[in-house]
Amino acid sequence: MIVYIFSFIFGAVVGSFVNVCIFRLPAQQSIITPASHCLSCNHPIAFYDNIPLVSFIFLRGKCRHCKTPLSYQYPLVELATGMLSLIAIAHYGVSIPSLVYFAFSAALLTITVIDLRHQIIPDSITLPGIGVGLLTSLLMPQLSFLDSLSGTLVGGGSLLLVAGGYYLFTRREGMGLGDVKLLAMMGAFLGWKSILFIIMVASFSGALAGIMVMIVKNKDRRYAIPFGPFLSLGALSYLLYGREIIYLYIQFSLWLKELLS
Repeated sequence: MIVYIFSFIFGAVVGSFVNVCIFRLPAQQSIITPASHCLSCNHPIAFYDNIPLVSFIFLRGKCRHCKTPLSYQYPLVELATGMLSLIAIAHYGVSIPSLVYFAFSAALLTITVIDLRHQIIPDSITLPGIGVGLLTSLLMPQLSFLDSLSGTLVGGGSLLLVAGGYYLFTRREGMGLGDVKLLAMMGAFLGWKSILFIIMVASFSGALAGIMVMIVKNKDRRYAIPFGPFLSLGALSYLLYGREIIYLYIQFSLWLKELLS
């Protein structure tokens, strides 16, 4: 229990840094300086007003100085990273893989929120992420460097082919290079075997979301929705429950085949 509590607190603290990245990276600002400050009045935030989750509750969601309401993104992201840290510990225990996959998950969360808000995927996360994934594969018992390297090539190459083919037939850009680099990073952390799974989950969930958006917002099929969040969903699904999902899919396919035969 102590390990779980510490893990959640650690994750929530990382979430505070993730929020900084979400707000500053799209604006190409430094994530180091200046220190945390209110985005409305620019007043520096004291350490006791910057405690993850707790400070937001005590401040009632408002800046102490200008009383401007704070974005609910702050506590939601901190809660999400705390949960991601707990999940990593529950799956991998106190180990190097647990730390590596938590950092990977936190990066995916950062990319997801930025892509939803701005429809961009920062190279400052994906390109270093590819390098980190390749290097950490040397420390991971379940992933060899060759698997990581091939995952990078297969991930980036496969999505690049899809994007190129779509443009060739439609003369419209349907997928940005940010998605290509993101899938390459995922391949570096998860290996080449994860790529097809990630693409299938992302395509299926993205198609469902696209249909819902078209119905609710009365948009046509050319309405663009960010693909990064769905790729992230596919990667997290593979990381946490990939074997179980694949097993259920195979069993369902066999049952369906037997039913139709």
